[in-house]
This record gives sequence, structure tokens and C-alpha cells, in this order.
Amino acid sequence: MNGYVARKGNRWYAVIYEGLDPVTGREIRRWHPAGTDKEAAEKLARRLARELNGPDDRGRSLTFGAFLTRTWLPAKRIELRPTTWSGYRRIVHRHVLPALGSVPMRRLRPERIEDLYESKLRPTDGSRPLAPKTVLEIHVVIRGALNDAVQRGFVNTNVALVAKAPRQRPAEEQKAWTGEQLATFLRYAAGHRYFPAIWTSAFTGMRRSELLGLKWSDLDRERSTLSINRGRVDINYEVFETPDITPQIGASRGKTRSARRRIDLDATTVNVLTAWRTWQATERSAAGLEPTEWMFTDAHGGPIHPQAMSQTFDRLVRRAPVPTIRFHDLRHTHATLLIAAGVPAKVVAERLGHSRASFTIDSYQHVLPGMQADAAAVFADLITDGASTGSSGSTREKTRKKSA
Repeated sequence: MNGYVARKGNRWYAVIYEGLDPVTGREIRRWHPAGTDKEAAEKLARRLARELNGPDDRGRSLTFGAFLTRTWLPAKRIELRPTTWSGYRRIVHRHVLPALGSVPMRRLRPERIEDLYESKLRPTDGSRPLAPKTVLEIHVVIRGALNDAVQRGFVNTNVALVAKAPRQRPAEEQKAWTGEQLATFLRYAAGHRYFPAIWTSAFTGMRRSELLGLKWSDLDRERSTLSINRGRVDINYEVFETPDITPQIGASRGKTRSARRRIDLDATTVNVLTAWRTWQATERSAAGLEPTEWMFTDAHGGPIHPQAMSQTFDRLVRRAPVPTIRFHDLRHTHATLLIAAGVPAKVVAERLGHSRASFTIDSYQHVLPGMQADAAAVFADLITDGASTGSSGSTREKTRKKSA
């Protein structure tokens, strides 16, 4: 922050710039009286500036780009999942650094940040405009970085709180197949190498990373369960391991504690996996390969790459007589069909690895209107039947009394 002196009448003041008001966006300047001596006012200004800025005055000379690349991103790499961190890094290097990287931390203004958003929404250099959702993601990164900068003492206020960000559009309704459509697709995909993985995804609702992180040791045939202990995620087509985030095939921790769970399987799914294991072992033996610990493997014998799984699924869907959905939508299909069948939300949440049933309800509320109507009809039938029984019973009682 800048400190300087100013005189009003016969008195000198040390004036300290303390950043921007997070509500109004106006500059905050504090006037500290220093008497009639200019030199005393200058000493006071320097002392107050040191107290506010820190002994090295980091925020005055440090650029936003240096803070992002040297401090914020390395710190986030430790606490975030690899895919999330990679997304943040991509936003910083592709969008934030070119526009704001050279700006000193304490010189950032809401208007400068808003100019960045405007240039992305309505570019004048011939480049393609970004969707409001993408620009909002840029805003989230800038706001989060400046929040961290405030906590670390680089700046006193987060100017991104004042900057006007694009409004978030309502989320698109999640796509899901009906039971008949899912059955049609599974019949079409039967015989494909990835069919066992697709079947398992549809019948368990697990995430792609969880599915491709399965090992044969996770299958308990006696109890008919699968244990979710790890996940495999990819960044720029490389598979990463957390928490070290080294570029190699490995395992990543689940999103929450509830992500590590045991999923009950139906008998048919157990049979599908058992048959696949036999076929996999035969194939590897014929190729002179040792048995593998990975449940789902590609034609080269290694674990299926996450992108290869999605791309293969997309090709199969385009050829099959079913509506187009993504691989992740198999998870939505699993949940939607269960909720529509009346399975309690808590049970569905446990299968999906959601930490709260309320999140499951919110995510699949588009299924609820039909269930509401069904519930009303069921309740009405119960009461109507009871009322009819009660009414006829009273009539019979009156008839018996008259006969007597």
C-alpha cells in the first residue's frame, strides 16, 4: 500500500491507501494527523505503510501473475484433486496471465477484471467468444486466488468481490436413458471388449474414475459386492496419481469419505464379471502375459485409459438405436431409474457415493414430479379403500340392528 503526506491548513497528515472497499469499489484512504512537522508526517507515513504492507512490502511490487504461479497454484496442487487443479492451471495460463499477470497485486481494480470478462464474452480480436459459464469459471479462479492473497497478507481487500461476473445459466437437465433404452444399448454393445465395464457402470452407478480403478481384489463373489478403494483420472490424456500427482498410471483418492464404499451387486453382474475374468485370463495366457490385478483392460493388456473408455462409449452410442448420452450419464441413468422405482434416496446416495441424501434428491429432482403423482394416487387408494370399508361396515351394522 502507498503512504504519502498531505497538508490541510497548518497541519500535516500521513495518508495511507488501504485498497478498495469490497462493497462500493471505492479507494480507501486513511488520514492520520501528524502535527505541524512535515518530516514527522513522512516518518509516520513510512511506519504505517510498513505495518500494513509487511516488512518487505510484498504486495506493492509482486505481480498478480507471480502470486498465481509461485504461491497460489502450488498451494492448490496439494489440496485439490488432479483434474480440478489442472482446470485451475489451464484457466490461469490461458486466460488470466495474458490479461492480468503483469499487474501489481495492489494495483488490481474491479474495472480491470471486468475488462477481462468482457474481452472473453465479446472479443474484438477475431477470436471465438467464451460461454458465460466459462467466464464465470475464470471469475471463480480470480476470486479464490485473491481471497487467498488477503489471508496471506498480500492485499487487504478482494477486488474480485466487486467485479461483476456473468450470471450463471440454469444447469441443463441431466440426461438419462429409460430402462428400455438401456436394455437396447446393452444388447447392442454385447460382445464388445468394453461391454463388461459398460455393464458394471450401468448396474452400479459408479464414477468413471472409480470403475477404471477397480482391481480383481475389490470383487467379493461370496458377498456379491464391489469395494471402491481408488480411482484413475487423466489430465491431458495422462493418468495421474494423487497426492503426488506424478504422471503415471495410478490411483486417486475419492472425493469424500463416502466415496470409499461397498456396492452390492446383482447375480447377473457377478456372472458378467466372472465370465470376463475367465476370458481376460485366457487372452493373457495365450499372449504369454501374467495375470493382471486390473479388472478392466484394453487390447494391449493395460488398464483402460479413461478417455478411451468415453470415446469408445460415444462411438457405440452413435451407432445404436438410442438417444445420445455421455458415459457419465450411465451414472445418472442408474440413479434416475432407482429413484423412479421408489428406492429410498439414502440408499441411492450410498450406491453413488454421495455424502448427503439431500444432494442426491436435489440432483435428481426432475424424477420427483411423476413420483409425487404416484404417491398421491397410492395414498388416495389407501384412504378410499379404508373409507369404503368403514362405510360399508356401518351400513351392515345398521342392517343387523333393524333385523333384530
